Amino acid sequence: MGGAVVDEGPTGVKAPDGGWGWAVLFGCFVITGFSYAFPKAVSVFFKELMREFGIGYSDTAWISSILLAMLYGTGPLCSVCVNRFGCRPVMLVGGLFASLGMVAASFCQSIIQVYLTTGVITGLGLALNFQPSLIMLNRYFSKRRPIANGLAAAGSPVFLCALSPLGQLLQHHYGWRGGFLILGGLLLNCCVCAALMRPLGAPPAAGSSGPQRPARRLLDLSVFQDRGFIIYALAASIMVLGLFVPPVFVVSYAKDLGVPDTQAAFLLTILGFIDIFARPAAGFITGLRRVRPYSVYLFSFAMFFNGFTDLTGSTASDYGGLVVFCVFFGISYGMVGALQFEVLMAIVGTHKFSSALGLVLLLEAVAVLIGPPSGGKLLDATHVYQYVFILAGAEVLCSSLVLLLGNFFCIKKQPEAPQPGAAPEKLHKPPEEMGVDAREVEHFLKAEPEQNGEVVHTPETSV
Repeated sequence: MGGAVVDEGPTGVKAPDGGWGWAVLFGCFVITGFSYAFPKAVSVFFKELMREFGIGYSDTAWISSILLAMLYGTGPLCSVCVNRFGCRPVMLVGGLFASLGMVAASFCQSIIQVYLTTGVITGLGLALNFQPSLIMLNRYFSKRRPIANGLAAAGSPVFLCALSPLGQLLQHHYGWRGGFLILGGLLLNCCVCAALMRPLGAPPAAGSSGPQRPARRLLDLSVFQDRGFIIYALAASIMVLGLFVPPVFVVSYAKDLGVPDTQAAFLLTILGFIDIFARPAAGFITGLRRVRPYSVYLFSFAMFFNGFTDLTGSTASDYGGLVVFCVFFGISYGMVGALQFEVLMAIVGTHKFSSALGLVLLLEAVAVLIGPPSGGKLLDATHVYQYVFILAGAEVLCSSLVLLLGNFFCIKKQPEAPQPGAAPEKLHKPPEEMGVDAREVEHFLKAEPEQNGEVVHTPETSV
């Protein structure tokens, strides 16, 4: 399922699977932590903002919603920027935007100004960092890509556990304005991470003045011709409807059962702690030789596990039951977080990944804005938390079935079609698996320089 999207990453360059890739992995870990944890971490300032501007909780909650909407909804814009300018410049500008938004927010005199600065500007900056960092990570790792994605995804729970207490400390000593100013300075570390994203260089072709590059496509919509991508995008959109609902309501659920506030808040700590270890573990398991060809099915199982956990969590009647729910939810949530981008990469390939990722994030943005509010409306209508968890579980279970059945019936039979041309399939195998010596490669480069660097389309399946 090769693609035709070309950015600054040269085609035909083997992923190092190490070396400078570990520095790229560290940068992606930090960026992922900021991107996912920051919208939740700023919620510790909500009470101060309510007191400052005389507004309600629903008004302040829009800050996190706008941040998430910008992170997901600007996916196609990020794809266009990456394919036009490259990953590193886009991330440097994004880091400046993220910092500038928080610094400007510390001088705001109305909640609307906070929406524009913290929500729109900082959200756009985080989006311009998040997507390019994933693209660079998937360029630097191939054989070790599952464990690399798992380690990078662990940045989300780690930073959430760190930023929330830090926000409380900053608010206590400096107020919300001073806290926003310091967090703005902290976000400048995104620029440091951007500097780590060194582009992979293509070796110069013999007898040619420079590497031949195909025509650029700023946003490759041909991914919609890929049945595997369509199935994945549909399943991911349905999954996001219910995936983020339980963490939003579990603390209130515990309080409704009569659990003290401190113990109820500790449930999220348990969930996050389990999530930290679940993501690298899931990445390691996916990277095993016998497991990796079935990564799509493992992702489907992770979604099924998560949905089933939501359904069983709806039966919890005491604090102990909610603790057990948070443990298993943290495991399944970590598996989903570690596998979602690894599976997308396996489906569309390296060269369509930037466009595919942007389009998937755009579709998920709509679901993110629908999921938690719909759970809140159900709760307002019924005043029963169990129904909210049942709805979330049903949505995630439905997404797992869509991915499993769609992949099994629509994708598995795909390689049977080009049987008459079975011989060319051998020609498309990676060079290291073929007995081609250096003289044959040099002859190919001299004879057909116009084909050097082009993307080879192979009849791969999504698994």
